[in-house]
Amino acid sequence: MGRTYFVEEAIGQYLSDLSTKLKPYVTGLLIGQCSPQRDYVIQAVRTPPKEEQKEDNISPSKLASIDEEWVTTHASQVSRMLPGGLIVLGVFIIATPELSKDCQNALRKLIFSVEKSLTKRRLWKPAEEEVSDRAALQICSATRKVVCRTYDVQDPKSSAKPADWKYQSALSASWLALDCTVNVNIHIPLLATSPNHDLEKNTKNGLNRWSKQIEDSVFLINGQIKDDDTELLEGQKKLRGNTQSSTQFSDVKVLTQLSQGSSHRSTATVQVCSGSINLKGAVKCKAYVHNNKPKVKEAIQALKRDIINTLSDRCEILFEDLIINEGPHKKSFETEYHVLPQRLFVPVAGSSVMLSDYKFGDEATGEIQERFVEMLDQSVQAEDIHIAEEINTVDICPVTDNMDDTQQKQLTKATLLLKLQQNMGVVIAAAVAVFASIFSFNYFSD
Repeated sequence: MGRTYFVEEAIGQYLSDLSTKLKPYVTGLLIGQCSPQRDYVIQAVRTPPKEEQKEDNISPSKLASIDEEWVTTHASQVSRMLPGGLIVLGVFIIATPELSKDCQNALRKLIFSVEKSLTKRRLWKPAEEEVSDRAALQICSATRKVVCRTYDVQDPKSSAKPADWKYQSALSASWLALDCTVNVNIHIPLLATSPNHDLEKNTKNGLNRWSKQIEDSVFLINGQIKDDDTELLEGQKKLRGNTQSSTQFSDVKVLTQLSQGSSHRSTATVQVCSGSINLKGAVKCKAYVHNNKPKVKEAIQALKRDIINTLSDRCEILFEDLIINEGPHKKSFETEYHVLPQRLFVPVAGSSVMLSDYKFGDEATGEIQERFVEMLDQSVQAEDIHIAEEINTVDICPVTDNMDDTQQKQLTKATLLLKLQQNMGVVIAAAVAVFASIFSFNYFSD
């Protein structure tokens, strides 16, 4: 039996409007939430036209001309704007009858390309029982016939399976929201063996370690620890009659472990560092879950992923901004202080869900509004933009600004030992001794 997609009723009108305006075809993304029982689609977003298409009003006539890279880049940008619990769960094509026979092949390619691109950016791994089917929606612009199929993105050889596409009004009007604020203070050492300009890779490695700490954290929902398999609304059933017109919020506290339990073996590692990256601040996180008897584990998983995604996305945005403004290669490695973009939230019409975005301090409201139109095909009023946070920072620091020749020679010697120890077991003791002295010196001098 195939999957069933419950779809926000307004999406039907949106897709119908696209079919009359854009010929011979238009592609786009489906945004929503997967659950073990059913899937929900709360928004459809057309792929923005490329600059040359805007200027020349050119519309490609064959599906073979679809730019996969452009579609996947759009999907990556859109995924940054989604709070916890929402994902890009499919792709659609609206095409004329002449192109209909090629639609499924095009959809299959796009689905796997999009998923590959999104997976590459993630710092978390999907759970074993997680739904891995993604929707491929084909609509005929002449007859309005809708054909929905799914592909298992975990299986590259997956074949299409039929799926049901059912419209429903006020689908996400009473979804459940979880909010939390996470204080971040992450210290990421920059190894002396790594190039100074490779800051993005070092940051991602550091965030990988931090994300595992978030995965292992304890989550208190409204002050209580709840069993994973219990219903999220258990104990709150008296409020359920009220949820049609308002959102139920759960306040969540995140308790991270200070140290590993006795079952984990810990080994100290001494490494030579040329500097460090420090991420500091409080990040506002938000996740949404459907109201069809959601489990606690679904809600916590959605919030965990939002915590991890929001910090990772901000660092990506910052490094992209630095490359644009300063170039990909910096000539010097000096102490730097950067402000991470702030998170903001924007409501979705007819829904309790809010979408997300990020802004630098010097960005005007008009730029944010333009981005929502371009990425999500959604007009946003200035008064609907809610900035959720104070400023968060990232510091990039060398160990010392005035290292003399003797210290530099010691560092070079230690670095050589570090490279050699992989193949020479006999020098390990000597290497550790040198590393310890260098580390001690840098620690106290800092």
